[in-house]
Amino acid sequence: MTIRLLLVDDHAVVRSGLRMMLENEADAEIIGEASSAAEAIEAAMRLKPDVILMDIGLPDLSGIDATREIKRRLSDVSIVALTIHEDEEYFFKMLEAGASGYVPKRAAPEELLTAIRAAATGQVYLYPSLAKLLVRDFLDGGRAPNEESHSDLTDREQEVLTFLAEGVSNEEIAASLVISPKTVARHRENIMRKLNLHSRAELVRYAIRKGIIKA
Repeated sequence: MTIRLLLVDDHAVVRSGLRMMLENEADAEIIGEASSAAEAIEAAMRLKPDVILMDIGLPDLSGIDATREIKRRLSDVSIVALTIHEDEEYFFKMLEAGASGYVPKRAAPEELLTAIRAAATGQVYLYPSLAKLLVRDFLDGGRAPNEESHSDLTDREQEVLTFLAEGVSNEEIAASLVISPKTVARHRENIMRKLNLHSRAELVRYAIRKGIIKA
């Protein structure tokens, strides 16, 4: 499988460095670049990449806004934040916007490649130091919604919940459980309603807290 990548960063030197690094990987193909949120949205719609590497600090809208808009239009595109920002505010907002990964620019190339490959297969990848924020946040109870026990879920809904928390797409869940994507979507709506969850970030935090998945 060749992963089709879109690079989004307002610094040409950063995009050039990423291109030099990624072009050496047999399973990666850079199909486009963008230097602003507007360019990123347009390029995503036109090129339909598998994974977008998204900087947060862009000159027009933020990478968070761009992520939210791209995910609204192209739900199957995976977005990995690649940024200098490592504080909680940006981290949680990016997850809530729909990002499938979060990697600081200081990370080793191997970490970025791991994040790209995980995102391309529908998984969620969080840089270890940032994953700790997610766990700490749950332990502190700071951002957790008013959750009900997942024992209120049916057996099928619990199966779907596990898949969703691991970042698996509706289509892949449907194939694994031998049901239709529409049925998966209905289960997902019921899960979010029963557990009072409103975003992927909340769902992942819930699953970690309940021991359904591990960070």
